[in-house]
Amino acid sequence: MKRILAAIVLSFTLLRSYADEGMWLPLLLGKQVYADMVKRGLKLSADQLYSMNKASIKDAIVIFGRGCTGEIVSGSGLIFTNHHCGYDAIASASSVEHNYLKDGFYAKSFQEEIPSHGLSVQFLLKIEDVTKEVEAELGNLKGAERAKKQSEVIASINARFSDPAKSIEARISPLFKSNQFLVFVYQRYNDVRLVGTPPESIGKYGGDTDNWEWPRHTGDFSVFRVYADKDGNPANYSTTNLPLKPKHFLPVSIKGVKDGDYAMIFGYPGSTNRYETSYGVKLKTDIENPSLVGLRDIRLKYMLEEMKKDPAVKLKLASDFAGIANYWKFFDGESKQLLKYKVADQKAKEEAAFIKWAQDKPEYKDIFSDWEKAYASWRPYAKHRMYINEGVMGSPLAAFAASLMNIERLAATPNTKAEDLKKALDDAEERRKAFLEAENKESDVRILATTAQMFYNDIDKNQHPIGFYENLKGNYGDLKDDATYRKWATDVFKGTAIFNDAKWEAFKKNPATIQEDPAFAYASAFLKNWNSKYMPFFQQFNTQNNELARLYLKGIMQMNPGKKMYPDATFTMRVSYGNVKSYQPRDAVKYDYVCTMKGVLEKYKPGDYEFDLPKGLLELAAKKDYGQYIDKQRNDLVVSFITTNDITGGNSGSPVLDANGNLIGLAFDGNYEALSHKIAFDKDLNRTICVDVRYVLWCIDKLGGASNLIRELKLVR
Repeated sequence: MKRILAAIVLSFTLLRSYADEGMWLPLLLGKQVYADMVKRGLKLSADQLYSMNKASIKDAIVIFGRGCTGEIVSGSGLIFTNHHCGYDAIASASSVEHNYLKDGFYAKSFQEEIPSHGLSVQFLLKIEDVTKEVEAELGNLKGAERAKKQSEVIASINARFSDPAKSIEARISPLFKSNQFLVFVYQRYNDVRLVGTPPESIGKYGGDTDNWEWPRHTGDFSVFRVYADKDGNPANYSTTNLPLKPKHFLPVSIKGVKDGDYAMIFGYPGSTNRYETSYGVKLKTDIENPSLVGLRDIRLKYMLEEMKKDPAVKLKLASDFAGIANYWKFFDGESKQLLKYKVADQKAKEEAAFIKWAQDKPEYKDIFSDWEKAYASWRPYAKHRMYINEGVMGSPLAAFAASLMNIERLAATPNTKAEDLKKALDDAEERRKAFLEAENKESDVRILATTAQMFYNDIDKNQHPIGFYENLKGNYGDLKDDATYRKWATDVFKGTAIFNDAKWEAFKKNPATIQEDPAFAYASAFLKNWNSKYMPFFQQFNTQNNELARLYLKGIMQMNPGKKMYPDATFTMRVSYGNVKSYQPRDAVKYDYVCTMKGVLEKYKPGDYEFDLPKGLLELAAKKDYGQYIDKQRNDLVVSFITTNDITGGNSGSPVLDANGNLIGLAFDGNYEALSHKIAFDKDLNRTICVDVRYVLWCIDKLGGASNLIRELKLVR
């Protein structure tokens, strides 16, 4: 059987590649879709998009932080990304006295820029296909044995391509369910500084109400700068570092957009699973998503109640709240769209075609009968896993207490080296300091109580940790009574050493006493129960699922050779292309392709948590003082626009480019009608929501008074 060495240029009926669907690998655009991009309006050569030998657009695109995209927009290392991507850095730089989240901030000089310790950006240096090498090592191995060997081979190749002395890191991405392996080589820069942010009332305008919705009037942007040593090399923060001189930066167009204009997005989409089976879709809609949504709903409810009471608490919890809220709404919408469009049924039809094709092929004929058994074995425990991750560990106190289990293990293990135990205790000491700084007891005690009660009510009683709820009933009362859990949670918070310095010091002297701590007792009871009894089922399912998925995709490519395809998103650089485009989500409703300041003002509610606005914005908008950023056709300021581009989480902050490679906006969201996009792309309804770069520049220039930043840019008029 021939090796499938060119998997990325194949396709199959499972994934019909519509014009706007696809997160394409930049190094293979010429082989796959470049000609179509030109037909759609692209004016650049393939080498201008991606080249290893000369500067190209790929050199202006960075991994921003741990899960976003940013773009270089000046010759002095200026970065644009989303406000929600910079949120943690902005919150960390803020205080009650200098509340940059609330009031905004723009540096008027390099000296005013604020170091963002712990934040880094990564530039992609190159991509190489190492499939032959990996497959030669793996041979005919299968299942757990193959997975173990694959990890070892990947680690070895990554090490060979990496150079820590130059901050060069290599990461192999297994594509097409481990039917192909590409190594992505990056250079990391650790000196990143906050340059500008709009007030949160602009950067998060509409809050959770408007999240994943169109029309959208959010100014979701922030501005940073990357620094290097005097030779342009990566360096840790130093006052002697200089703004990086990039290989390429993006010109910024203030021409504006029209319905039908070409639009292209470079970035780092995080994850998709468009090769998911009907079994996987049903597990999501029946168990996983509803569980996650219900448990996060509780956490958000209690956090928000405390945030509304006190600006200091809001500042403390803001970043965590935003992260929890974002995908709470996403997974709710995803389930609704998957069910509405009967995606599981669509998948089942495609699987039936494969089963028919594979019936006389020994390697593939039993895939779906084996898969059905694997899901049937795992399904009874799937909700338990969600309730551990999103419920029990949803309490910050419980999550921190659980992290002490390693210390318990070391203390109970004969012949543990004293230095190993000391190292673990020192690490716990540092993490405790960070935990106490971030902790809000008022919300967490309620989270602890409610999630423990939800576990009791929703998880099969046979799967409960032995003795926990019996002891709770004996000491605190009826397990159907909310008050039982509230009293218990209050006592946990009062009794734990984690909040008590004297008890904590006693624990450090005698780590075995952690077993008596009520917070630790709770967390460890549930985790030990899960780890010993049910984690093995998950591991077995995971191994089977991955192996069957690999074989399925391998078979599908043999079933439909010669057609182009794109791999699932893996937080590696991808390119998508489409058009600025209005849409009609349902009968008698048509959405325009832009939102304007008119709509911002229509939503304005003075003092509202989500729809308040800064005084300065209201004054400038009243005078229509939009300067060179005004849309002359509408005589208004365009705030955002939509395109048909295919993106997902991780693309946040990605540049939206016109046909000439000029920046026209920043991608920041998707629309509710197409929230099934991780599993199924909707060719009619899918839209990417983008903040218009003219609104970004207006906020920086006219509202923020930072004309110094505008002068750095190469404006295209």
